[in-house]
Amino acid sequence: MASKEIKTYTLAEMKDKYIGKEGTKERDDYEYELRMDVLGKMIKAARQERNLTQEELGRLVGVQKAQISKLESSANSATIDTILKVFKALKAEINFNVKLEDNFVKLI
Repeated sequence: MASKEIKTYTLAEMKDKYIGKEGTKERDDYEYELRMDVLGKMIKAARQERNLTQEELGRLVGVQKAQISKLESSANSATIDTILKVFKALKAEINFNVKLEDNFVKLI
């Protein structure tokens, strides 16, 4: 009996096939949502590390518990100002990188 070779695919190939090629609106939207989801999970992990409830963090930031909950589940509806306030209240450092083509933009 001949063995049948199984075709394997990389994650990038699967994304290209089922979501869209890099640079398409569908792929860009997917990547953006993924980054916002990761950001929300980072906020939740930092809050838990500081032993704060959502309500306590909300008081520190000046927002309702519900907004912290929404932020942790997906940060895509938050302004950058709110995100910065949250990390400041958590006494956490956040870094942003801007990349133009293959070069990172450096602030002087």
